[in-house]
Amino acid sequence: MTVTLADVAAHARVSPATVSRVLNGNYPVAAATRERVLRAVSELDYVVNGPASALAAATSDLVGILVNDIADPFFGIMAGAAQAHLNAPADGSAPVRTNAERLAVVCNTGGSPARELTYLTLLQRQRAAAVILTGGAIEDAEHSAAVAAKLARLAEAGTRIVLCGRPALGGADSASASVHATLSFDNRAGARRLTEHLLALGHTRIGYVAGPAERTTTRHRLEGHREALAAAGVADDPALVVHGSYDRATGRAGARELLAAAPDLTAVVAANDTIALGVCAEARERGLRIPQDLSVAGFDDLPSATDAVPALTTVRLPLYEAGARAGALAAGVHAAGGVEVVPAEVVVRGSTGVPG
Repeated sequence: MTVTLADVAAHARVSPATVSRVLNGNYPVAAATRERVLRAVSELDYVVNGPASALAAATSDLVGILVNDIADPFFGIMAGAAQAHLNAPADGSAPVRTNAERLAVVCNTGGSPARELTYLTLLQRQRAAAVILTGGAIEDAEHSAAVAAKLARLAEAGTRIVLCGRPALGGADSASASVHATLSFDNRAGARRLTEHLLALGHTRIGYVAGPAERTTTRHRLEGHREALAAAGVADDPALVVHGSYDRATGRAGARELLAAAPDLTAVVAANDTIALGVCAEARERGLRIPQDLSVAGFDDLPSATDAVPALTTVRLPLYEAGARAGALAAGVHAAGGVEVVPAEVVVRGSTGVPG
């Protein structure tokens, strides 16, 4: 038999109104009374009627986390951290069971613009309490306008919108106003510092394996690389830049293409660590030593970066910390954050050295 709020009230020896106040967390209740109600909820295994609560409150307990690829640690780390902090109190204490708890649903877009819009529509239908969009945006004017319109409608219905690792929305003020908080990675500065590190070691023939051309992350990281070259007076050779997906296969294919076009390369910068590991694999297969014959650098500082031999020089992004803050912002634990630039730090390890 379904347990009702009245059953919980009877079990805890309080009024139904008191149970409602405890579960909603929107009214002060004596600590002893609150503990008694929560114990009754646990003992009876009381579950709030989600659809009914959503209709009454205009939003549900659902939080959508949009990722490009959940199998990619870049997205998995942020999504996991966000989910872990959706129900965490601001003081860092353990979550408590209340009606304000959130259910996280990870929406894997596969990098598809159409699927991104579909998930936003589905989350709107479910009256989502919050939506967290992770990773770079697609640089297409029509798609950007469609996403901004979807987010505006979600915000109008009471949904909190948080961008994590994604640049702020451009265009009309109304589009930016729909976003509760933006945590934007400083990809451009991180990439610039990474290439400056290679230039300081004496490298001037540096190849670059970039991600998909239509992604903001790709453009910003490549722009940072080129800024460093220009500042050092090194010519930007278009033949030394290749594009692909953010995966290991792209690293291998990119290394083959770059080494065929420029056998005198002494270093390769990859747009992320996964690509960099592919570059390393291709270099080893060709009998090249890292870093004696070819220096290789990545971006993100994924766990695999330290497992490589030699360990990978890379740019560290605080992925877990950014995801955790995004989760807390989505849950309303913190006030609206506006636009926050998350710094990037170069981590020098054994995969880079002076040219051989």
